[in-house]
Amino acid sequence: MFGIQEYGLFPMPRLETPRLILRRITMKDAADIFRYSQDEEVARHVLWSAQKNLREAKEFCRFQQRRYRSDEPSSWGIILADTGRLVGTIGYMEYNADNATVEVGYSLARELWNRGYMTEALACVIGYTFETMDVNRIEAQHELENPASGRVMEKCGMRREGVLRQRLYNKGRYVDVALYAILKSDPRPGQKRF
Repeated sequence: MFGIQEYGLFPMPRLETPRLILRRITMKDAADIFRYSQDEEVARHVLWSAQKNLREAKEFCRFQQRRYRSDEPSSWGIILADTGRLVGTIGYMEYNADNATVEVGYSLARELWNRGYMTEALACVIGYTFETMDVNRIEAQHELENPASGRVMEKCGMRREGVLRQRLYNKGRYVDVALYAILKSDPRPGQKRF
């Protein structure tokens, strides 16, 4: 069901919003990635642990490079347009071609929380995905202990569909998650055409 783009299924082109640039991650981004991903609070509700050193950030960059080359679901780096600094990631976690469904996930440097940056990035990714890919449904999930992530999803037009009890094993414990989704036919706030 996914439409093959000129450069494959997941070309991950450069996208821009008023304050952000979303682009492929390069090896030059390792220091910026380490700067925000070493924060235990940033890593608290995601499935990766806080990075301990720059080597781990470089490994993440290499991992993304392999996924780009293999045309697999991958992430954009979230770049502040005014400084050029990478401050987070957003991208595709999984996809199901038979059902034209993709899951998105994201993380952001703590000093930028509650300032609308992630809402801006997610709205951009939702718009791009529906406008350029043969996708009918975009899903996202968050741990119940992280309701701020759910508010980001709601601001982008996603609807909460329910709670999946002990859906994920994260940092030594099973956690409940809320599942959100948006359909291609659903209205989207501030819909942008690509």
